[in-house]
Amino acid sequence: MARNTEPVAVIGLGRFGRALAEELTHLGTEVLAIDPNPVLVQQMAGRLERVVTADPTDPEALEELGLDEFHNAVVAIGGEQTPSILATSLLADLGVPNIWAKAMSKLHARILARVGAHHVIFPEAEMGVRVAHLISGRMLDYVEIDSGWVLAKAHPPQYLVGTPLGETGLRASQHVTIVSVRKEGADEFTHADADTVLSYGDDILIVGRPRDVEAFVSTV
Repeated sequence: MARNTEPVAVIGLGRFGRALAEELTHLGTEVLAIDPNPVLVQQMAGRLERVVTADPTDPEALEELGLDEFHNAVVAIGGEQTPSILATSLLADLGVPNIWAKAMSKLHARILARVGAHHVIFPEAEMGVRVAHLISGRMLDYVEIDSGWVLAKAHPPQYLVGTPLGETGLRASQHVTIVSVRKEGADEFTHADADTVLSYGDDILIVGRPRDVEAFVSTV
């Protein structure tokens, strides 16, 4: 698999950091993984090309590792909030232009943003929201794309089956858009357009505001 041109530094090798580093590697991105715990580093040594034991709150350690040359860094430190705040601040001081940081609370998120994080993420909270929608409703999958905008996978409601999407008035009546469909028995999704005709066993991808998507899926 071809590598992406920009490497990524992943700081913190807890569950989130390990999963992130491994998936980035799988996608062909060069990863520098850093953690102060030598046991975690040893565990990942055979799974990542570059993994080192270092204190991410030590500015000299980050400089020696060349973090000032990275364009992308993720602070995935869990547990206590102070190390993640210090690491984020140091990355900002080094001029890293794209810093992602994992937050444990809304207050933690505000502090991370103030000290230099360009993107603040809540992986546990986001997964909790996703699973709640899957358990409580008829969605097959649910992803928040941005604040107030989601993508959901579901089966089509009965009233859409057999009618070209362009004739349903779906966007005007339900304020959602079906962007893709996977026909029953097919392996891949394809783009949906005005001429697309849905069947009962199809999977559809719907985009819209959370309340509108939830209302639409409740009709399935």
